[in-house]
Amino acid sequence: MPIKILMPALSPTMTEGTLAKWLKAEGDQISSGEAIAEIETDKATMEVEAADDGVLAKIVVAEGTEGVKVNQLIAVLKEEGDDDAAVAAAVSGAPGNGGARPAPRPAAEARPAPPPPAKAEAAPAPPPPAPAPVAAPAAPAAGAEGEGRIVASPLARRMAEQAGLDLSRLRGSGPHGRIVKADIEAALAAGPIPAPAAGAPLARAPVPSERGPEPAFEEVRLSTMRKVIARRLTDAKQTIPHFYLGIDCEIDALLEMRKTLNAKSPEGAGAYKLSVNDFVIRAVALALRKVPAANASWAESAVHRYTDIDVSVAVATPQGLITPVIKHADRKGLVEISNAMKELAARAREGKLLPEEYQGGGFTISNLGMYGIREFAAIINPPQACILAVGAGEQRPVVKAGALAIATVMTCTLSTDHRVVDGAIGAEFLAAFKALIEDPLTMLL
Repeated sequence: MPIKILMPALSPTMTEGTLAKWLKAEGDQISSGEAIAEIETDKATMEVEAADDGVLAKIVVAEGTEGVKVNQLIAVLKEEGDDDAAVAAAVSGAPGNGGARPAPRPAAEARPAPPPPAKAEAAPAPPPPAPAPVAAPAAPAAGAEGEGRIVASPLARRMAEQAGLDLSRLRGSGPHGRIVKADIEAALAAGPIPAPAAGAPLARAPVPSERGPEPAFEEVRLSTMRKVIARRLTDAKQTIPHFYLGIDCEIDALLEMRKTLNAKSPEGAGAYKLSVNDFVIRAVALALRKVPAANASWAESAVHRYTDIDVSVAVATPQGLITPVIKHADRKGLVEISNAMKELAARAREGKLLPEEYQGGGFTISNLGMYGIREFAAIINPPQACILAVGAGEQRPVVKAGALAIATVMTCTLSTDHRVVDGAIGAEFLAAFKALIEDPLTMLL
C-alpha cells in the first residue's frame, strides 16, 4: 500500500512552511532514515528523513512552494507490489491538499476523462430581447485567473495604475501567468493598447502619486522565517505594553579580567576566547537568580514564572534574527557559555539549529555593541517579558569621588512587559546586573 509523506510539524508553533528543495527525484529508491527534502520553517531550514523504505513514486508539492500546511500531502512512497493506480488513488484521495497544485493523474488510471469545462468567455449572461450584435471579447490574458481575478505583483499593479493600463488586457510572463514589472514596461514601450471591445471593463484613469515615480529596486523574496518575524514583532509591539529602563555600567574591570583570562587560555582543544557578550550572558543569568520575577511571561489567566534560567541570545542571520538558547545559563561558567554560544551562533547562521535549541528561553539579550551602537531599545520577544539591549562600551567622562575621570561605559536598556514586570522589579534586576558587570569577580563565585 502506498505510503503518504505529509508536511511535518518541525516545531510546536509551526502551521506551515516552505518546501525548499527535494533531495530525491521521482523513481529514486529511498531507505528509512535517508534525507529526502529540505523544509524551511520560521526559524531554520531542516532536512526531513524518510520513515520507510520504498520508491519515491510521486512528488505532489514542487520544491520552492511556500505556505505548505502541516499534514498536507507532499509526496507518495511506493512499496514493493504497489502499482500506479494505487499511487494515483493515494494522491487523489489525500485530505487537505489545500491550495497545492494537484498532481497529474497517471495514464494507467482507468477513469473516463471529465468533459472540459466551458470557457468563461463562452458562457455569456442570458441576452436581453432583440440584442444588437456584440463583438466577442478577447481571450483572457494569462494574468487573469478564475472568475476574472488578475494575478499581478504589487509593483506591477502600482505601475499599471499610475500609467492607466488595464491589467486584464495584459499577458503575464511570471509564474502561473503572473503579471510582473517587465510586462508593464513592455506594454508601455509598445505604445497605446487598443481600446477594449464593447462591454469590456475600461482602464482606470491614472492616480497622481504624491511621491512621484518609484525609485529602481529589486524584489527580495520573503522567506518563511522573515514572514514569521514580521508577524511576531508586529504583534509584540501592538499588543504588549512596553516600557523601558536604561542603566550605564562601567566595564573597565570586566575588560581587564577578560584580558587576563584570555591570556591564560590553553593551546589546542581546550582553547577559549571570552567576549564581553559572554560576561553579559553570565551576569544576566545570575541577576535572574536574584530577581526571579523578571524571568517570567504573561498568560491570560496567570503569570508564568520560570524555574529554569534559560537565556535567549539574538543572532543575526541572512534570513533574519534567531534566538538560540543557553540552557541553565546560571549553572554554566564563562568558558562553557562562550563555547556554547559560538557553536549555536555558527549553526544559526547556517540554518542548522534544532528546534529545541531556539525554542523556549525566559529572557532575551540583544547586543549591538560590536557595531558601535551606543544604545537602543529592543522589541520584546514573546512570550517573554524582558529583553536587554546592550550597547557599545565607550570611554566617557564620569564623576568619581567628586572629581572628573574617564571610564569605559556600556549603556543597557531593558524593555519589559508592564503586565508582568513593574518598574520596581525591572530596576531591581538592572541593579543586580550592574553590580555583577562592574565587579566581575563576583561572577566567578
